[in-house]
Amino acid sequence: MLEIRGLTKKFGELTAVNDISFTVKDGKFFGLLGPNGAGKSTTIDMISTVLLPTAGEVLLDGVKLDRRSDKRKRSISVVTQEYSMRQDMNVEEVLEYQGRLYMLPAEVIKERRERLLSFAGLIEHRWKRVRHLSGGMKRRLMIIRALLTEPELLLLDEPTAGMDAISRRHTWGLLKELNKKGLSVILTTHYLEEAESLCDRVALINKGRIAALNSPGALIKELGEFAVDITLNEKQVTRYFKEREAAIAFLSESGEGGNGTFRNTGLEDVFLETVGDRWV
Repeated sequence: MLEIRGLTKKFGELTAVNDISFTVKDGKFFGLLGPNGAGKSTTIDMISTVLLPTAGEVLLDGVKLDRRSDKRKRSISVVTQEYSMRQDMNVEEVLEYQGRLYMLPAEVIKERRERLLSFAGLIEHRWKRVRHLSGGMKRRLMIIRALLTEPELLLLDEPTAGMDAISRRHTWGLLKELNKKGLSVILTTHYLEEAESLCDRVALINKGRIAALNSPGALIKELGEFAVDITLNEKQVTRYFKEREAAIAFLSESGEGGNGTFRNTGLEDVFLETVGDRWV
């Protein structure tokens, strides 16, 4: 289990992450959501020990993580926002190089490489150089490269950024399969639909603080599972209701003239109501 206790990170006078705490149980999928600059990536960097916290601590299975925790750190893999692969290598060479960095035996590298290439649908692209891969293929390659060491915890920082809709859905399927096999995952994403589909729990972060923390379903239920969008004074506003009948009654009363729309509430609604309109 991962435990985050009072985690804080300051850069001079700027507090990027401000006293946040949460837990991720083994085999769970956890999402960090927030506007640009909210502190999501900084949190990922502290969990992976790329950055050291100003205050607070990160514990994995009860053991505090720091840069000296080599054995525990090896149980964590990170997929960054940026493409961090040599463009002149082919797909197979990227995985081979990763395995050698972690001093895995040659037969282990070969077995895992074949299994992961098949899992990610990259077998037929194994000889392509990274520079010739599509954006979606590069992202999938980064994910399976991180999986080569068979981590207990996978940190994903905007893993589907820049993907088209088909590649994004394919990647969601891969991540769901990994999670079903017991891998713990922490995800940062700008796609609210992605978090709603994948995550057991999410933390909404704004200005370095956690504004809300629960399962997507519980957060939606708390706001109201039914929404009515209406035009009021030439501005669209939304009202939320816990009961369908109340939403329909409100729509009937206010929707004369055809300016009202009934729909189900989504995680994006929770985000906008909790964090505001700073989503970029």
